[in-house]
Amino acid sequence: MDYSLTLLRAPLFRGIPREDLPGLLEGLDAREHRYGRGETVLRRGERADRMGLVLSGTLHIVKEDFWGSRTIVGLARPGEVFAESYACLEGEPLEVSVLAAEAAEALFLNSGRTLPDDLPGAAIFTRNLLTMLAGRNLALTRKIGHMARRTTRDKLISYLSAQALQAGRSEFDIPLDRQQLADYLAVDRSSMSTTLGRLRDEGVLTFRKNHFHLLREMDEAD
Repeated sequence: MDYSLTLLRAPLFRGIPREDLPGLLEGLDAREHRYGRGETVLRRGERADRMGLVLSGTLHIVKEDFWGSRTIVGLARPGEVFAESYACLEGEPLEVSVLAAEAAEALFLNSGRTLPDDLPGAAIFTRNLLTMLAGRNLALTRKIGHMARRTTRDKLISYLSAQALQAGRSEFDIPLDRQQLADYLAVDRSSMSTTLGRLRDEGVLTFRKNHFHLLREMDEAD
């Protein structure tokens, strides 16, 4: 199946002419793999020498504790990449596992390979990869800022305020459902839902599913 359109729409290949794509993929030693629902794509403790890009389906990024308890810490959908940081750090073992949430296909790229300077599209690819890594670093910094707050209320305030600023308006959608938001902020879902209800009752905000509208400035006190 031809996935060239999916690749060209992906941030990693943005700006690369279609005619340059085959040669670039060859230079990156691209390898395609298919997975069934629930199948392990990458296992915690393995060393990833390649970064992955989802061609179809959805992958779950899963964190496991010592006792085998699993928490979904991220999703990777078509056009999105995974394990890119590990691929760039040679020999670093994976601290997460990657599982197929449904039938999926992924393309693995040898991002550590030195591409010839005269290879069409190579410079754009390298720039896109650096931009993505910088973006992931910024997103992690923001998440740490939210999680550093002491209470569930303060964490919600921090996250929703940041989302409003990013959207440039007081009414916006967030990219997470309730369980994903609770996992992202490392809080109990029931407690978070109760806190959201209190904020709504206080006239601070309204919400419906993942759509929020901030009505006034929120107090930091819980």
